[in-house]
Amino acid sequence: MIRINLLPFRKARKKENVRRQISIFILVLIFLTLGMSYFAIALNRKIQDLDNRIKTSNQQLSELTVLTKEIDDIKKKLDIIKKKTAVIKNLERNRKSSVILLDTMTSMVIPGRMWFTSLSDISDSVEINGFAMDNKTVADFMIKLEGSKLFYSVSLKTIKQQAIKDVSLKNFEISCRKIVKLEADNSEKAVKK
Repeated sequence: MIRINLLPFRKARKKENVRRQISIFILVLIFLTLGMSYFAIALNRKIQDLDNRIKTSNQQLSELTVLTKEIDDIKKKLDIIKKKTAVIKNLERNRKSSVILLDTMTSMVIPGRMWFTSLSDISDSVEINGFAMDNKTVADFMIKLEGSKLFYSVSLKTIKQQAIKDVSLKNFEISCRKIVKLEADNSEKAVKK
């Protein structure tokens, strides 16, 4: 029987396996290092891109906040202008109502029997204070008011006996409501003329 000594071959094979494992380990370390460095560089680029986006977004936000402040100021000014124009339109619409009211009242006064001490026109109600010779004069005046096309809901609030320079007079207070549409129509007709 022939004997072969395999011991040096096994030692050489072990050395080669160790060398191969060390080279594989070193290659794996190199690839890991390269992969991690590539990943780190990619993350740094993403971070820089996000930082740049944040900076531009902050700049745009500051510009937009300035613009929104300007827009809010303009809206406030527009609201003020709208309110002023609404007041002007309302005044224009109602500018003749006082004239129509006074003209109507002068035509309804019973001459020589009554006179007004105050006449107030607040939105759609009219308050009339005055003196009359007797109760019948006040009643006739109220009938005239109800018969007109400008007033409704005529009511006598108070009537008192009062002596002025030894003359017995009736101090009265009447309230009534205006028909707003008729006044607006009359004022529009007057404006068209």
